[in-house]
Amino acid sequence: MSQFNIVVVGQSGRLQYEAIIFMASLKAKCPNFKGKVFVATPRHGDRWQNNPNISNADVRMVLSDLGAEIVDFDTVHFGSSYPYGNKIEALKALPEGEPFVFFDTDTLILDDLEKVPFDFDVPSASNKVTGTWPELELYGPGYTEIWKSLYDMFGLDFESSLDKSQPDEFWRRYLYFNAGFFYYRCPKIFGDLFTEYATQILHNGPAPLVCQNLDPWLDQVALPLVIHKLGGKRDALPDGLLDGSVTCHYRLLPLLYARESDQVVETLETVLAPNKIKKVVKEYDPIKRMVYQKRGHKVRDLFDQNNLPRKERQIRNTIKREGFWMR
Repeated sequence: MSQFNIVVVGQSGRLQYEAIIFMASLKAKCPNFKGKVFVATPRHGDRWQNNPNISNADVRMVLSDLGAEIVDFDTVHFGSSYPYGNKIEALKALPEGEPFVFFDTDTLILDDLEKVPFDFDVPSASNKVTGTWPELELYGPGYTEIWKSLYDMFGLDFESSLDKSQPDEFWRRYLYFNAGFFYYRCPKIFGDLFTEYATQILHNGPAPLVCQNLDPWLDQVALPLVIHKLGGKRDALPDGLLDGSVTCHYRLLPLLYARESDQVVETLETVLAPNKIKKVVKEYDPIKRMVYQKRGHKVRDLFDQNNLPRKERQIRNTIKREGFWMR
């Protein structure tokens, strides 16, 4: 497997502390990683209400000590109105022509990434996804009409994207990913296409999308089209590695403590134990309370991790009812 780079998005607020967690777990579990690791942070500009850049000098120092290179990028298309667009625009800050893996910042590395057999000529993304989009309206267009209109918009072959082992009008039949990770052989090619598709869908989407909400789903609507265009597929990686034994996309700390394995909890608490990390990340109240003041274990005790509620909303509501919710 060729050497590759890693990128996460960091900015002021929660993401800068999540970036430290990511980097600390990467250094602990993948100490011989040979590529570059970029924390891409948006520059302040007209599209941001507040300065999104990482201005905290202590955070920047810890990230640098852990091996990250902080790189800035300009926000041209998205910004405060759609911060998920950072993962699209951040790709232009990476070295052109070098394979990359993008991870959401709220990801914990659990094992050596060398165990993941990436083929950077065949892009893919996270299959840890539920049928969040589209939301079908009574008497409105179905899955096939909606998705086919997008493929037709960009001149893509719709039929070859389908998983025909799944029934017609069932969401899993259609190519759909979580954007928690994705990868390809060149960030410029991927990023330019991602930008083009996302902005076209946002500003000039086909008629069947008229009743569909694109916030926060725009990135996940455009992503399968990009991957399909570049020759990727849904099953490019073996199951159980990313979003499994090698990485955990935990989303928020209360959810991590509620539903993830003992190994995930142990990894989180171990990588945040060193004093030079602790004195910086405890500035962020959810980390201070959940990790260092052990509130996370009170959350954990509310659930049987082998028999969790079926819907995430039920988990969230239980945590909120007990007064432990933080984000």
